[in-house]
Amino acid sequence: MATAVETKTLVNYRTDAGVAIIEMNDPPANTYTYEMNRQLDEAILKARMDNDVYVLLLTGAGDKFFSAGANIKMLSSADPTFKYFFCLHANEMLLRLEHTPKLVIAAINGHCVGGGLEIAMAADIRIARQDAGKIGLPEVNLGVLPGTGGTQRLSRLVGKSKAIELMVVGNTFSFEEAKEMGIINDIFERDNFMENIMEYARQFTPPNKAAKAVGRIKRAVQSGWEVPMESALAIERENQQLLFQSDDAKEGLAAYVDKRPATFTAK
Repeated sequence: MATAVETKTLVNYRTDAGVAIIEMNDPPANTYTYEMNRQLDEAILKARMDNDVYVLLLTGAGDKFFSAGANIKMLSSADPTFKYFFCLHANEMLLRLEHTPKLVIAAINGHCVGGGLEIAMAADIRIARQDAGKIGLPEVNLGVLPGTGGTQRLSRLVGKSKAIELMVVGNTFSFEEAKEMGIINDIFERDNFMENIMEYARQFTPPNKAAKAVGRIKRAVQSGWEVPMESALAIERENQQLLFQSDDAKEGLAAYVDKRPATFTAK
């Protein structure tokens, strides 16, 4: 009689007051394998489909690493075909984050290097824990390139020339340097980091914010970023029209006229 093989939980998922917390769970380095990426993909889809989730929060288990990227032992033993499809699936997974009209925040609680930074760059907002580690794309030192979107997303954040320099030198750098370059948005104090991140995330949930508007702002930017201006403006108009039909838009406009705080319901 065959026995069931227990699947290791490599991604923890929970929700808290409108925020889905998605935690990569293979400490200390939280390196990802195909198995982890499938669980991460499932968590992203679960949060996307949950009408009571308005913000996705990505982080890593423990306090040493957000993620050190792809598992090198796995890559060194896999054949080239597997490696190609592994990268393809990772690309598709991170595009799902960008395509989902819900705000995605990366809580960078430790070292964020290689594929870990590639995951973080697919988030909309990146907040690091003070003095928690280093950040960078050092793949050139392994004889490869950042193959999970790193060459494309980093260049869009810091510009072509700076991105090429950072990747060909292959050094890691501080969170403060990353903030100066626009790779991360903010640095929070070490103490009570996750509590403060959650407080930050909840500001984008109802009744505090019109969550649909937050999501559609994200969607308009992501979809319109690299298409011609005329097409981008059409995307903006379509998203605006969807919002005009929402209860939250009616509430927001009425509250402004009545000179009172708006109470949003994400409807």
